Amino acid sequence: MSTSTALPASADVVVVGGGNAAFCATLAARESGANVVMLERAPLEEAGGNSRFTAGAIRCVYDGVGDLRALMPDLSDAEVEQTDFGTYTEDQFFDDMGRITDYRCDPDLTELLVRRSRETLLWMRENGVRFQPIWGRQAFKVDGRFKFWGGLTVEAWGGGPGLVDALTDIADKAGVSIFYEARALSLVTDDTSVTGVRVRHGGSVSTISASAVILASGGFEANHEWRARYLGPGWDLAKVRGTRFNTGDGIAMALEVGAAPYGHWSGCHSVGWDRNAPEFGDLAVGDGFQKHSYPFAIMLNANGERFVDEGADFRNYTYAKYGGVILSQPGQFAWQIFDAKVSHLQRDEYRIRQVTKVSADTLEDLVRKLDGVNPEAALATIADYNAAVRTDVLFDPNVKDGRGTQGLAVPKSNWANTIDEPPFEAFAVTCGVTFTFGGLRIDTTGNVLDTDLKPIGGLFAAGELVGGLFYSNYPGGTGLMSGAVFGRLAGTSAADASRGV
Repeated sequence: MSTSTALPASADVVVVGGGNAAFCATLAARESGANVVMLERAPLEEAGGNSRFTAGAIRCVYDGVGDLRALMPDLSDAEVEQTDFGTYTEDQFFDDMGRITDYRCDPDLTELLVRRSRETLLWMRENGVRFQPIWGRQAFKVDGRFKFWGGLTVEAWGGGPGLVDALTDIADKAGVSIFYEARALSLVTDDTSVTGVRVRHGGSVSTISASAVILASGGFEANHEWRARYLGPGWDLAKVRGTRFNTGDGIAMALEVGAAPYGHWSGCHSVGWDRNAPEFGDLAVGDGFQKHSYPFAIMLNANGERFVDEGADFRNYTYAKYGGVILSQPGQFAWQIFDAKVSHLQRDEYRIRQVTKVSADTLEDLVRKLDGVNPEAALATIADYNAAVRTDVLFDPNVKDGRGTQGLAVPKSNWANTIDEPPFEAFAVTCGVTFTFGGLRIDTTGNVLDTDLKPIGGLFAAGELVGGLFYSNYPGGTGLMSGAVFGRLAGTSAADASRGV
């Protein structure tokens, strides 16, 4: 880690950003022999971008437990024996990307993402990043064995903070210079290429000349104005799950030099988030403000009505769009309601100290405690829901069990249980924006394209500011995976460009 207060005058490759994608780009460029400088806008204590705020889940292809043991050699024989890891094949990953994005995902970028997912994680492991199974959040224990579901099995050791710390340590040992509170302001160009970056650091502005620049500085989710402009009315009212520094700087710099915008600019990754969470993410809480056990609950809006199919699919495939659905409700909030039969299935985030929660021994008392909700309508909705539950179908949290409702205007397709066993609990949620889907257009080398769809010399991109992968929705754990895949790709290509290859 650089301790110098002065920026260098030049480098082979400059990486703008300090999260997972930026580090993977940095390490790949360094591995290819380039001299690399990283510019992190945040101070050291807030560094790491959105990556530091994640739980560290990473979606990747594996054909069986042998692939997982290569990635996670700490797995013991006993752990393997008591776990059904299943498989997650390339075909399944392709199917999920297509289905979840309504088949709008860029086919070339998606192919890179899927086919390079396993090898990229193995590369990270070889560099010193540790991984482990997501025991607590992606597997339920049935008949003495854990069963993983939803294609999401791997997480970084120590979650997002552990991932950023590991990558920082690896970059430090590789001789990379990292400058904190270094905000890239604009790209420097000549007639044909990007030749450097103008940077504000230590109270002054200077230029770093470079043979290649990699933009990996996130989306525009922390920019209130851009959210309202591109996502639409009301989105300026959403909470921000992660870093306050992702205001679209990298995207703006690239557009100023003629880069092509791409992807779903009116779309974003948005989740159910504690109603009283702060404006931006809190590193002391991390992703604990999320509330993702709603498939086993019902959600009511201010009118006391259900408004979404809580059991439409596994949480992995709905959570990233349901935040936007909550934002569209009266008052931009909802309450998740559980009874005692399913409270043991609640994820750990339901037990943090900073939670907006009410409980009661009767439904009549509970609905009166739901701040902002019509209690009579809420009670009637719960009664109608209870009467509609298919209790003749077996409840199974590990599969889409088909235990749904009959006759409701808003059905619940799976995991429907009557709400009749006290104590009852309810949790208030609003919308938390994770990252925006619109960004820059790149080719299959990670090179940013201009509005004529020609490569901009010396300019590469990776991470959340790459457009074209996600539309309307998102398969859980794909963000860190895409950041790693395209970060590694951009780093290798930028190093090649710096050598004139």
